Amino acid sequence: MNHYPIEIFWSEEDEGYIAEAPDLPGCSAWGATETDAAREIKHAISAWIKAAKAAGNVVPPPSTMEPLESYSGKFVVRVPRSLHARLARKAKIEGVSLNQYVTHMLSR
Repeated sequence: MNHYPIEIFWSEEDEGYIAEAPDLPGCSAWGATETDAAREIKHAISAWIKAAKAAGNVVPPPSTMEPLESYSGKFVVRVPRSLHARLARKAKIEGVSLNQYVTHMLSR
């Protein structure tokens, strides 16, 4: 069996967990629990690979995920001044730092 990395997240819209295989475009599955979604994505990956091969398409190899320790938790993003100003104003209204506000917005 191929070992593709998966990502699982809660979806308010779908009222359940969504599992995705980022290496395989469009390959996703739903589950009522994270465990259900993880089980279902395995079936979806197999079906995706089977369909790609039947269509004569290339099946990408599984990527490797870097261990969490490889990431510092810090990156630099350049944004327009107007966006920087809007974000800073909203952070001030919320009574949090700009970093806290942006982290919250990115995690949504």
